Amino acid sequence: MELLYQIAITQIEGVGNVIAKNLISHCGSASAVFKAKKSTLLKIPEIGEYTANSVINFKDFIKAENELKFIEKHKIQTYFYASQNYPYRLKSNSDCPIILYQLGNTDLNAEKIVAIVGTRKPSEYGKNFCEKLINDLSELNVTVISGMAFGVDICAHKVSLKNNLPTVGILAHGLDRVYPAEHKKYAENMIKNGGALVTEFLSGTNPDRENFPRRNRIVAGLSDAVVVVETALRGGSMITAELAWQYDRLIFALPGRTNDEKSVGCNFLIKTNKAEMIENANDLIKSLGWNIEKNIKSKQKQLPINLNEDEKQIFNLFKNTETLEIDKIINLSGLNSGQVALTLLDLEIKGYIKTLPGKRFQIL
Repeated sequence: MELLYQIAITQIEGVGNVIAKNLISHCGSASAVFKAKKSTLLKIPEIGEYTANSVINFKDFIKAENELKFIEKHKIQTYFYASQNYPYRLKSNSDCPIILYQLGNTDLNAEKIVAIVGTRKPSEYGKNFCEKLINDLSELNVTVISGMAFGVDICAHKVSLKNNLPTVGILAHGLDRVYPAEHKKYAENMIKNGGALVTEFLSGTNPDRENFPRRNRIVAGLSDAVVVVETALRGGSMITAELAWQYDRLIFALPGRTNDEKSVGCNFLIKTNKAEMIENANDLIKSLGWNIEKNIKSKQKQLPINLNEDEKQIFNLFKNTETLEIDKIINLSGLNSGQVALTLLDLEIKGYIKTLPGKRFQIL
């Protein structure tokens, strides 16, 4: 029943993701928001008369009820932002969706996730790079994210399928369709191959123009890094890159000729130091601190004897991996962000871990 209210809160007029989180934080749950008195709502910071009235007067639960039926019929997974299973990378962004809908079984908290985006009309240079990059990343079992669009997006999904890598399409519409329709067969194969389709939009939502920037923030937010293959100076790929920059994600851009319109955006990202130049998969692997070796050195599994309880707790998180993002450390350790930051600093001073770009940490 709580899921009904979680869906409904996204339908209240004038209540976006940030305000909804504020309401839920103060009331305790989505259902409690709808049961709160107006006087209680007005005491919540940044909640005025208009928003309070919108909540109190909301009675249209039909959409939420229909969505529940759709979810049950198609076995769709849901991720509420306050739940334990919500993607931790995305959760670290203040504008993350209240709820996500997923068709398929991909782990959105997978160890290695890369977004690959670019122009809808890539050159052979861009397509060849995209294919080689994913081929070279296949040994690391990377999850590849993109937006299901023509061009670089669908190239990334198709090459991932060829390499048996899970690939996730982030949609700008509901899960009752695939847009563009020409990509429906790829979407079906993605799901069969352990991939997924993910959206924040209810079924029945059209792929309207204003939905695509919202889609792009999910592409950026779910990823460890965003690779921009080819792009003009304006467009969806540049929006995704800018959002990734704001989220403190690593950005990589494929350089091109200065007079090539498809390379202007990539060259600009590199020139303004928002993106690292990428020539091959090793550039990405090195910057992210990913180790191609399958086995972690035995010495890295041994717990040092001179650690306090917080240090032991965080050190033990590295038992099955060499690198972790700070958001995942906070999520798994149960410590607050201040405790985690201080403990990581102490572990680095003692020589047990090192800091990597993108708020990642590697055990030594």
